[in-house]
Amino acid sequence: MERIKQAIEKAKRQASSNSKPQVMPSAEQAAELGALSYVHTKVVSLQAELLERNRIVAYNKNSNMGWAFDLLRTQVLKTMEENGWRTLAITSPTAEAGKTVLAINLAMSIAHHTTKTALLVDFDLRRPKVGEYLGLPMDKSLNDLLGGQAELQDVLVNPSLPRFVVLPTLKPVSHSTEVLSSAKVGNLIADLRERYESRVVIFDLPPLLSSDDVIAVLPKIDCVLLVVANGTNSKKEIEDSLHHLPAANLVGTVLNKVKAEQNAYY
Repeated sequence: MERIKQAIEKAKRQASSNSKPQVMPSAEQAAELGALSYVHTKVVSLQAELLERNRIVAYNKNSNMGWAFDLLRTQVLKTMEENGWRTLAITSPTAEAGKTVLAINLAMSIAHHTTKTALLVDFDLRRPKVGEYLGLPMDKSLNDLLGGQAELQDVLVNPSLPRFVVLPTLKPVSHSTEVLSSAKVGNLIADLRERYESRVVIFDLPPLLSSDDVIAVLPKIDCVLLVVANGTNSKKEIEDSLHHLPAANLVGTVLNKVKAEQNAYY
């Protein structure tokens, strides 16, 4: 934001000292500048070994292992743009379906999309893993924001990838259903959604059938993506999950952990 302000002030000074008309940054250009300049957001470097160990493959856009996430990104963004959606929830029927790994890779793939920025929020308040998988220092996290000990700008992290920001959660939150259904979380979601028009906000939610957390927060989020683990989730678990999800807001279902040829990761 500071970079945007500087650009605008410079344009104003030029306008006052020059009779020629000056071109001000458009909203899209301003958003792009803001996405690439992190003055108030902590910037940290990621460790390639840790990413590889945790199956985070979309960080390197030149990797031949990220094509599946690029394909998923294109499909998801198309549906979201058609409906005017900017917030996406990701959940699974049960644990160990790989939803968090998929959420991270999808957010990174969206960040590589030059017209979008991606914000990944760890809303799995019972078992937060986003910050751990990325190896982020979490001296300030969503826990502090919810507890009133930090402001939003204090808890956001840029993992040294342009147009990608993470809001991590350090430790489990007690009474998570009540927290997710609170007005404070509702206001936070609305703020994250409306702050930048070009931003896609992804919320990593808990497994759908393990608690009522997802049902509590889902009405506040535009749409949802269901991650199903091949060979792990039963037909009944999938059917029960689809029963709880609003069909009109279901972007789709991802079959995860499938062995594929040509080095495809998912």
